[in-house]
Amino acid sequence: MKHRHSMRKLGRTSSHRWALLRNLVSQLVQHERLETTVPKAKELRRVADNMVQLGKQLTSMTGVQCRDRAGGYTQVLATRVRQADAAAMAFIEFVDRPNELRESKPPCSPPPLRLPLPPWLQSRHAHQWAPMSSGL
Repeated sequence: MKHRHSMRKLGRTSSHRWALLRNLVSQLVQHERLETTVPKAKELRRVADNMVQLGKQLTSMTGVQCRDRAGGYTQVLATRVRQADAAAMAFIEFVDRPNELRESKPPCSPPPLRLPLPPWLQSRHAHQWAPMSSGL
């Protein structure tokens, strides 16, 4: 079971892993697009989204672009297999930026609120035990 294991180890110690992710986030902010391996890109997405949320109050370029989004500030696009070691490579980039590789989906509004169901319709076996309307 995978309880309380939140990050991929990436074959590094924790200090080396965090140093790598910090460097990748700073390079992502500087260049707005990086090519790296898929596991690194997926971990970088988590860290970069948190950094954008923390820096949203600042008037940086990233904060202005993502002002109307509630999350999902980066996207990971699988690109190729690296020839030297057959590692799967991917681009990670900010969404809603000029020259992005794939058009990002617009931020969606929350779904409308639904009325709660009666208790006899909430269970999986509702059709078996629900009272039948006799039409009287």
